[in-house]
Amino acid sequence: MSHQHHRSRPSRSGTALNEAYDTALLDLDGVVYAGGEAIAYAVDALAEARSGGMHLAYVTNNALRTPDAVAEHLTELGVPAEPSDVITSAQAVARLVADQLPPGARVLAIGGEGLRVALRERGLVPVESADDDPAAVVQGYGGPDMTWGRFAEASYAVRRGLPWFASNTDLTIPSARGIAPGNGAAVEVVRIATGAEPQVAGKPLPPMHRETVLRTGAERPIVVGDRLDTDIEGAFNGGVDSLLVLTGVTDAGLLLAAPPQHRPTYVDRDLRGLLTGQPEVVAAGEGFRCGDWTAAVRGDRLVLEDAGGEEDGGDALDGLRALCAAAWTFAGAEGCDLEAAEAIARLGL
Repeated sequence: MSHQHHRSRPSRSGTALNEAYDTALLDLDGVVYAGGEAIAYAVDALAEARSGGMHLAYVTNNALRTPDAVAEHLTELGVPAEPSDVITSAQAVARLVADQLPPGARVLAIGGEGLRVALRERGLVPVESADDDPAAVVQGYGGPDMTWGRFAEASYAVRRGLPWFASNTDLTIPSARGIAPGNGAAVEVVRIATGAEPQVAGKPLPPMHRETVLRTGAERPIVVGDRLDTDIEGAFNGGVDSLLVLTGVTDAGLLLAAPPQHRPTYVDRDLRGLLTGQPEVVAAGEGFRCGDWTAAVRGDRLVLEDAGGEEDGGDALDGLRALCAAAWTFAGAEGCDLEAAEAIARLGL
């Protein structure tokens, strides 16, 4: 792939994103809520985007909770949602399995209620044991109470040569008390025991994007997320635009270092970014300008030049967008490893 195909700066949008795109495919954790509580501005921003005619869909790699449970939680937080607005990796993996097995096939389900409901929806029969004559093994996040014996059950079946599927391979999952092992860690346990390789459905892989588009009918979707390696890479793999919000795990340093598949189309502070246009980043001398800020590469460092003479002038996000352009252009097809701490500190983000 030659350099001109790599995104080298955030894009401009002359119209508000909720008008430019028909459907927002929203990640949940770190975007809409965190630790069960709504993130600042999320409720009002989503209400405004919806009232302007945008369809909102909620896309999660967590296979534990059913769409009904997720929709109920969102509605309680003040974000009215129907179960049909929620797409999970359990649904994506159930379709993947159903495409390869006959209707009514028995499937060893290692996970929670969300996985079993999704399998039944596709006409498959979840079973509990490797001795229940399953035709395949499917692993999805089962919550903190999954016992070691469940991984043994999966291992027995996979070692017999049964096809093995995983809803997703996120190694970690955020919780109210910190970072916990995710389904990817559970999948690793079975991989270690069997030496096998599962078929995976969730973000950033194509089955999840396909599931989302099939269920929403989106014609011009925009992926909204906080993680580069799931949300933004998933949008990249699906060939759709993306908005990174800085309310979750990605900070300015990670964004500047992003390789091409992790570079979002747009970046904004939070979900209010759906309600506005996005400014243009233009080449300026040896660097790039956005709003009042100019960013450039000097030696092995990224530098920010004064914003209209004021140390804190202009929107810090414009400074970040300019820095993205300088870093991504310099790095080309790689991740950027320039020293950026001082420039980032100036933004005060």
